[in-house]
Amino acid sequence: MRFVKPKKSLGQHFLRDQNIAIKIVESLGSDVSDVLEIGPGTGMLTQYLLKRPEINLHVIEIDRDSVAYLHENFKELKNIWSEDFLKSDIQQKFEGDFSIIGNFPYNISSQIFFKVLEMRNRVPEVVGMIQKEVAERIAGKHGKKTYGILSVLLQAFYDIEYLFTVHEHVFEPPPRVKSAVIRFKRNNRTELPCDEKFFVKVVKTAFNQRRKMMRNSLKTICENLPAEFAEKRPEQLSVDAFIELACAIEKLEKN
Repeated sequence: MRFVKPKKSLGQHFLRDQNIAIKIVESLGSDVSDVLEIGPGTGMLTQYLLKRPEINLHVIEIDRDSVAYLHENFKELKNIWSEDFLKSDIQQKFEGDFSIIGNFPYNISSQIFFKVLEMRNRVPEVVGMIQKEVAERIAGKHGKKTYGILSVLLQAFYDIEYLFTVHEHVFEPPPRVKSAVIRFKRNNRTELPCDEKFFVKVVKTAFNQRRKMMRNSLKTICENLPAEFAEKRPEQLSVDAFIELACAIEKLEKN
């Protein structure tokens, strides 16, 4: 049998705990039949995804050794794409909506989520295992120290749940940090009432100087910030408040 060695360059940490794999797969709903697994490696999640008859499974894997292993050991898996998820035109591969699942490489998890945002109208659900610290930031609520750029941008379009923590010893090789499994479910907001690129700019600019009050951190964008936002710091603003802020600044700039 082919042996696949985890590659540090790809950020690979293979999950070895069957019970956790089952728990992750069971966390994925059944809203759509098409499911994309990112970075299946040696198929720890794949084996259980294939046991769900309602799922039409597709996997995308950049590691050629893992691709060969999957072809050899999962003959029933028909859709194996030997590609880089970040560079692939994923939406062209599906006719309708598709959910995403995976044990995501820690070094590219944020990039994966930004790509999910670009495809949000086609991706109703995401279940992923990532670094615990990143999971806490993504699921963080306003008023908390963990609340930041990723929290706001992702929660604008998804309801996010921190599901459970995963300890280091269940991986090969063990990572130096704890992991966590999170779930995104698309909310009812399909678009913003302001320019989306401008909204992203406002959020990033505010949090890049998160200790400052908004009137100072956003001075380069708007010199006379609306009074209800001016004396607040970014972590004090909810997602809805950030949307209101971006809209208000846009309106000021047009007048």
